[in-house]
Amino acid sequence: MIAEFLLPDLGEGLPEAEIVAWLVAEGDVVTLNQTIAEVETAKAVVEIPSPYAGTVQGLHAAAGDVVAVGSPLVSFAVGGTDADDPAPAATRTERAAATEREDADESAAPPAVAAAAEAERATPNLVGYGAAPASGSRPKRRARAAAGTATLDADTAVREAAPHDAVRTGPIDLPLERPRSTPPVRKLAKDLGVDLVLVAAAHPGEAVTRAHVEEYAARVPVASVARSVSASTVPPAAPASTAARPDPGERVTRTPIRGVRKHTAAAMVQSAFTAPHATTFLTVDVTATTELLASLKTDRALDGHRIGVLAVVAKAVCLALGRTPALNARWDEAAGEILEHHYVNLGIAAATDRGLVVPIVRDAERLPLVDLADAIAELAGTARAGRTAPADMTGGTFSITNVGVFGVDAGTPILNPGEAGILAVGAVRRTPWEHHGEIALRDVLTLSLSFDHRVVDGAEAARFLTDVAGVLREPGWAMLLR
Repeated sequence: MIAEFLLPDLGEGLPEAEIVAWLVAEGDVVTLNQTIAEVETAKAVVEIPSPYAGTVQGLHAAAGDVVAVGSPLVSFAVGGTDADDPAPAATRTERAAATEREDADESAAPPAVAAAAEAERATPNLVGYGAAPASGSRPKRRARAAAGTATLDADTAVREAAPHDAVRTGPIDLPLERPRSTPPVRKLAKDLGVDLVLVAAAHPGEAVTRAHVEEYAARVPVASVARSVSASTVPPAAPASTAARPDPGERVTRTPIRGVRKHTAAAMVQSAFTAPHATTFLTVDVTATTELLASLKTDRALDGHRIGVLAVVAKAVCLALGRTPALNARWDEAAGEILEHHYVNLGIAAATDRGLVVPIVRDAERLPLVDLADAIAELAGTARAGRTAPADMTGGTFSITNVGVFGVDAGTPILNPGEAGILAVGAVRRTPWEHHGEIALRDVLTLSLSFDHRVVDGAEAARFLTDVAGVLREPGWAMLLR
């Protein structure tokens, strides 16, 4: 029978999503929870898993289309009859609680039936949870084409390109299905110009991993492809010579406003025209902090941890918010209240190819410096890869934006809606500075604090900023802030 899968709510009540890429085509055989598409919401790129095991019957949108939540996304041909009820978990959950009559019927049903209905109602309506298979066993992965394998002669070009252990003499048996891998691995292979079929041939029966692709790329010459790709870097963009260029005859380029850019614009307009912004600045000698960080780099116990100025600033912010809680509050217009948070969900602004995103370090005040640095690095890497989940970008109470990475000294950052403060961290510069009554070259940076003047008075903003600066000027001073 034909089962239709509707675009689910991907989190935070976002009404629509743009199809970034289809990972399947009509006629493909898919397994339960296999990733079938990548979609972009206003906050993140999300992978959509298949709620069925079956054959793709039709795709109801093309890459680049914007699809409303609840609209048809893809149709599947699935086995079984109507009694098997192949509806996805989200549909079953909504249907189980659709009417009071159905609830009454369930209450009157035998215990075994009622228990099954209750279990079905508890099925989570989340991306990544598919429908339970009709049988007790998980559906086996099937070949994309007819069952079985085809005997093929290795092509000369394939023999020349493949590593020695991926080429066999005589006929070879290749399964007629796409090699198993994750979307990031497929993207890496595409960036490196690597054929995943050849990589999979060297690792029969295994899912192709990032390590497999990098190993293959290192052993096999690939024309016009950069080799320096590591797990800690984002794959390089296409060379400028091959990038899309505007038509010389066109005087204007029109870009649809959607995705992260649309969400960011709405948030900035809401903030700028709702909260009365004020910004204050303070330039501080951070030589003691840079010397501390230099000494930490020589500590073998901290190998694998990257602790930088931003991490120290984040720790100083958490400590200073404890002394000035007005900066860790929000103005609730509807309730006529100021809500003061007793925890710090610290937003770290990250510039990505898709636009500005602000992932959150939750309960940051509880983290020691090393753990805070690791959390910031992980968030930044995930954001640059476009994989930050929508839930990881909501609920912030205070934000930091590191404009210093762009060589900028100061700015007037706009508040995130619902927050009372945001701190911009400028570049560290070696500057002539008064030190112990003399002029010396010192490491100096500027802090820029924007705040909601409805919630925060000027004196409170100044006290907060001097507390942060005090920790950066003398890190040992942090011992006095608790």
